[in-house]
This record gives sequence, C-alpha cells and structure tokens, in this order.
Amino acid sequence: MLELAAVTAGYGPVTVLRGVDFTARAGEVTCVMGRNGAGKSTLMKAIMGIVPVSSGRISLAGVDIHGLPAHQVPRHGLAWVPQGRRLFGPLTVAENLEVGGLARGNRREIRAHVLSLFPRLAERLDQPSATLSGGEQQMLAIARALCLEPRVLLLDEPTEGLQPSMITLIREAVLRLKAEGVAVVLVEQRVDAVLKMADRVAFMAHGRVEETLAAADLTPGARAFRDYVGV
Repeated sequence: MLELAAVTAGYGPVTVLRGVDFTARAGEVTCVMGRNGAGKSTLMKAIMGIVPVSSGRISLAGVDIHGLPAHQVPRHGLAWVPQGRRLFGPLTVAENLEVGGLARGNRREIRAHVLSLFPRLAERLDQPSATLSGGEQQMLAIARALCLEPRVLLLDEPTEGLQPSMITLIREAVLRLKAEGVAVVLVEQRVDAVLKMADRVAFMAHGRVEETLAAADLTPGARAFRDYVGV
C-alpha cells in the first residue's frame, strides 16, 4: 500500500535519509527501529511531506505523493501521530477531534467509531486536553489522527513514558486497526512492545533501512535488536 523507493531526504544541506526502501501493507503493523539519529522520525516527516524528498519515490496505492504539499497528504489517506502528541491544549477533547476530522468532513459515524476504540475519551469530551493524563493525551492524539479515516497510520513512539495499563490499551487499539485493514507504521524502541504488535520490523541505521524481518522470526535476544537498537 505505502511504498518508498530509493528515497533521499533531509534538512537543507544535511542529508538524513539515504536511498530508503520501505513498504507498509494493509492490515499489517510494520515497526521501525533504530538508534537515536538513525532517521526514524525524518522518515515519518518525509512520508507526510514535511521534509522534502530530493530523490526517490513515495507512493500510496500506486499514486505518487512525494511531491504534494504537506497539507494535501492527509487527504490521500495518511495520518501521523508525532512524538510528543502535539495536541491543542486549551481545546477540549471534542474540539481536538473536530480539528482532526476537518479534511474529511467530520462525519458523525467516524467520530463514533473512533470513540469506540477509546471509550475513556467519550467521558471527557468537554475537558480541555491539557488536563488529561499522559496516557489519555496519547489516546486523543491517536483518535484525532483516526478522524481522517486513514488507510495508513504513522505512530512515532506512542508508548513513550506511559504506564503499563495505558500501553496495553494503545496496543489493543493498534491491533484492532490492523484487523480493520489499516496499515500501521510504528516507530518504537521497546522490544517487548514490538514483538507483541508487529508483523514486520524494519531496522534503520545511518539513514537507511538495513534489514526488514518478520517479527515472528525474532526473539528479545535476536541479533538484529543488538546490532541496530543496542538492546
């Protein structure tokens, strides 16, 4: 569904991604792992059109998207939850969801479906998002992205700093999205979380995807984790 072919991208004169090949398939969770500075977050930003691509191709269902302005990319079915959530703190839960659904017309049935994934948010619709717990804010960030009805969902370290119960709720939501046919791309550093969610793991180093392996073939002590993550 989502395909990157020989993508090179970066910030001005600084090249970060160097000929990246990567795919994410419908109904699968593809985890991206690597040490700090490997290019994981830049990969997400390049897909969303925030970091310009200097060469290569990014396509969704066969349609090239790498030349689109960033504000047009979500209309093609891509949604991104950046590291750090980046909610509109003074706005309520309901208002944040409305912002997320602007590009798709804020259909009631979509919001109802999103809230079925995160019923705790349905109890807090009138609450300012800045007053939510960290786990609730992460739920809202994901819910806001899902209001776009994405075919591909990009998640950048969604379990960072969360307590185990919240991590479980987010994992269950990701697996439900996978069952619904969404292609999920997940940047994650926690080996245990990856092995519980992933179908495939793409290991990055020095701005490249060096290996992509089936998660079923990996164990917590696998060579790839030691080589690329340092675990």
